[in-house]
Amino acid sequence: MKKLCRRACALALTVLLTLSLSLPALAAESESAEEAGARAAAAAMTYGGAASIQYALWQDGEITLTGHAGVYSKTENRALTDDVLYGIGSVSKVLTTAAVMQLAEEGQVSLDAPVTRYLPEFTMADPRYRDITVRMLLNHSSGLMGSSLESAVLFDDADPAATDTLLQRLSSQRLKADPGAYSVYCNDGFTLAELVVEAVSGMDFMDYVDRNLLAPAGISDIFAPGDDFDASRLAKTYVGTDTRALPQECLNAVGAGGMYATASALAAFGGALTDTALLTQRSLDAMAAPEYHRGIWPEDTLDALAFGLGWDNVEWYPFCQSGISALTKGGDTLYYHAALVVLPEYGMAAAVLTSGGSSTYNQLAATEILLAALAEEGVTADTSIPALPEAAPAQMPAGQLDYAGYYGSTAAQYRVGITADGTLTLSYLNLPDIPDQVFAYCSDGSFRDASGAALLRFVEESNGETYLYQKAVSPIPELGALPTSSYAAVKLADNALDPAVQAVWDQVAVTSILPVTEKYTSTTYLALSANAAAAASETLPEMVPGYIGASRILSQTSARYDLQLPGVGGRDGQEWTLLERDGGTWLQVNNALYMPEDQAPDLYAGGGWSYATVGQEGYAKWYHVGDTAGKTMTVQLPASGGFWIYDGQGRLTASSVLWGDTSAVLPEDGMVVFAGDAGVRFHLRFA
Repeated sequence: MKKLCRRACALALTVLLTLSLSLPALAAESESAEEAGARAAAAAMTYGGAASIQYALWQDGEITLTGHAGVYSKTENRALTDDVLYGIGSVSKVLTTAAVMQLAEEGQVSLDAPVTRYLPEFTMADPRYRDITVRMLLNHSSGLMGSSLESAVLFDDADPAATDTLLQRLSSQRLKADPGAYSVYCNDGFTLAELVVEAVSGMDFMDYVDRNLLAPAGISDIFAPGDDFDASRLAKTYVGTDTRALPQECLNAVGAGGMYATASALAAFGGALTDTALLTQRSLDAMAAPEYHRGIWPEDTLDALAFGLGWDNVEWYPFCQSGISALTKGGDTLYYHAALVVLPEYGMAAAVLTSGGSSTYNQLAATEILLAALAEEGVTADTSIPALPEAAPAQMPAGQLDYAGYYGSTAAQYRVGITADGTLTLSYLNLPDIPDQVFAYCSDGSFRDASGAALLRFVEESNGETYLYQKAVSPIPELGALPTSSYAAVKLADNALDPAVQAVWDQVAVTSILPVTEKYTSTTYLALSANAAAAASETLPEMVPGYIGASRILSQTSARYDLQLPGVGGRDGQEWTLLERDGGTWLQVNNALYMPEDQAPDLYAGGGWSYATVGQEGYAKWYHVGDTAGKTMTVQLPASGGFWIYDGQGRLTASSVLWGDTSAVLPEDGMVVFAGDAGVRFHLRFA
């Protein structure tokens, strides 16, 4: 079969260097907030391919606009209404931040005290962890690797183990940066903040949120996976063109991204942060302060990210062009996407939620609603699209040639070639199907693309690192524009290896691997199928010499994440360890464990019933279909286990977890995985 997963990093979210999206801007027309909402929602759905969308506007103490489009379900005859719930993903971080700020107001938490004061059991394999403060959890500058979400995102399973065991998993990790050095998006920081709230308050986290945030604000429609609510209210989610709805998606790192809400409830919570009903003005101002300024950051901050406390951006375009304070937070799970935009000075908040789609488009849609609402109040914001600084083609100084080489972010690695005539060629090594991009040197020291819509520049920062800086503004019809001004990648240091060591990791890079430590309800098993098409590309990715993905190879058995990259490009660092086990080389990435596909045995049909048993370590059991191809396999399921079947292309064909399958025809060249609690047994019959 084609590879389910050629590299472990293929399971991570892919963040691409976006440089030259150039679309015509549409002239703004005078329209009501209601008209703007319908227009922007339609555009967000179209661009994101969403199945449904729901939006709401809060003004001066009440919801003044709601709307929705699409379908609640592709197969059920049930109306999409304003009380349908959606996952809000990382917008949950705003509630987590508000909880911490309340405790700080009461004197129970100090933002600049070490986390260990409140979580004395918190320890890491890196002495710098003692310097992590509560503030650093909320402004993404803790230096933690990023996301310890193994078995955290589950189907119809509110198992809290991912949060309950976070301290244990962090105990074996090191930091990727000095605490406070710079802000880089980090989920684990907010799970730690959730634990701080519980430790200090003595309450379950959601009980605290309900009692101290939602009830005082009169909000009832915000929940977590383990709460007692009607799960049928959740908008149905889908994969691709499949019309079968997926089970409830449960992200069980609640403080980092696990809550559900209606757009009205989320907008109302945003509205509660425009006055002092929940927090003092001092706390609100602290959340809206430019926390990203505390560490390394590009000089030009017109970007999707400009961190405050909890907020993704405290200087959101286009409002910042008119001196209007605008706070934004986006949230993306695998299947839900959310956005909250708040205008504190004008007592306004807009929320946009989708099944499918993208939080980026949702944020832009919320922005369009708020611009129209401001206009109705007689406030006109400058929505002009900022142009790049003027520059003309110029002779390139010879010193620019020194910037050629390899650059990397967590998700993408690049080769930068520069010639004496001022031509820069950017090649995507791990995404070889993306064409090279060509830029020409200009008089301001930047390299511009042919359209003049995007530029690159090399920046030598105070920490001694060289960054590949990108700047562009992408007009998006019906949704305004999206500015980019960020460090896309950092120059990778040369790392010459013994050829024998390099050969080991070259083999790892092209070996198909299989996850063995994910719970049987994990969304990872479905993600493997979604990644199959990319992994099956005929063009093999190229590795940076001395690196596996973005991690620097240290020896035949280990690779370390050293990237010092603020923003989003340096999120979710990966530490790699090779382990000899059962006659093969297994791979550990942070706390997740993978086995090589060629080590999986063939299914044995036997006569009558046979069985597959999960061992005492609890590792998932993978099998090649082998000679059982074409047979119908019937499974007697244990109470705490499930199976998934993939065809020769890596596509999912059956699942007890998704579709309640108890039997299936086994595909040619396919694979089967049985997973469950340690010791559970699956009884199998083949016919």
